[in-house]
Order: sequence, then C-alpha cells, then structure tokens
Amino acid sequence: MLVEINPNNIDSRLIQQAVQILQKGGLIIFPTDTVYAIGCDLKNKKAMNALASFKGLKLKKTRFSIICHDLKHLSEYVKHIDRPVFKLLNKSLPGAFTFILQATNEIPRLFDTKRKEIGIRVPDNSIIQEIVKELGSPIATTSLHDEEDSIKDYFIDPYVIYERFDDKVELIIDGGQGRLETSTVVDLTSGEPVIIREGIGKLEY
Repeated sequence: MLVEINPNNIDSRLIQQAVQILQKGGLIIFPTDTVYAIGCDLKNKKAMNALASFKGLKLKKTRFSIICHDLKHLSEYVKHIDRPVFKLLNKSLPGAFTFILQATNEIPRLFDTKRKEIGIRVPDNSIIQEIVKELGSPIATTSLHDEEDSIKDYFIDPYVIYERFDDKVELIIDGGQGRLETSTVVDLTSGEPVIIREGIGKLEY
C-alpha cells in the first residue's frame, strides 16, 4: 500500500494509519533526510524478526539503528553520556547523522544479541518524526540499500520503491523524492567523535 504525505502539511490520519500498522507488527518504508528507509516498532519482537528477514539476516546478526523522536528517552537505550557528547548530539540532531553510542542492557534484549553499542538517528524529516512521536517508542531501522550497493532510483523514487517492495511491506510512504547520499556515521563510544562514514551530515565540533 502506498500513501502520499506532504511533509509541509501532514495529514494526521495518515500518520495514525502508519502508527497502527507498526503497532500490529508491520513493516513500513518511509522518507528520511537521506535515502528511504525501512523500519518497525523496536519493541515488537515479531516485527524485529520480520525486518531482519527482509535484509536476509537473523535478528542477532543485524546492525539496525534506532530512530528516536528526540534525545529525552536516550537513557533507556544508551549508557550515561558526558556533557560534551550530549552537546554534540543536541547540536547535530535532528540531522543526517547516525551516532554510535554505548548501549544499555535493553539493546541486547531487544536484538537477541550481545551487542554493546547502538546507532541513534533523529532524521530532519517531519513525517518520520511525527510517526515516532505518535508511536511513543523508537523505530528500528535500516536503509533500503545495502552497503555494497550504489544508490539507484529504487532507493529514492517512491513509485519505483512501491513497484519493487509493495509485496514485502505493509506500507510505503511517499514523502517526495529521496536523496542519493546516506547519513554520516559517527562513533562516540570512546567519547571522542570518530567519523566512520562520510555522508550528508557535516559534523561541527
């Protein structure tokens, strides 16, 4: 199913439709401030396994990030962060970044793994921000493209995405043309920012 949402004039009914699908364990494809992404309710284990299957992986082998609405509830998922790190997060988000932080024990439980870090995203996109806000919990997410793939039309054009993935997900949101670049990945697990992948986001210290 494909629905169009205008990011500048959001229809709350369509946001609620997306939230209900997530609450029932469905997968959705949605716009971000970079490429289109796919995600599910972080706290729905059935959905998490379905998202892993979409990528051809077992859940414990995934490296999904989580999308938060803001930084208020980070303490549930990441260990204590010092003031300089928080200031950097606060300055950079919402934005085209994935910040890798030390995870709390909640993350291994959710991902059936021993992973000790988690990627945090707060995209500068009003559609996905509203969905996460109304859901009331983060979304586990991964971009549609794989790391070894170049980013082609089927990762940025909603109609091409619909033709390619409609039978694999419950909802595809057309929020306009996506971008060809990915987020900038920054490792903050040591307290000092280390850029793992250059993307759209330009880090300002």
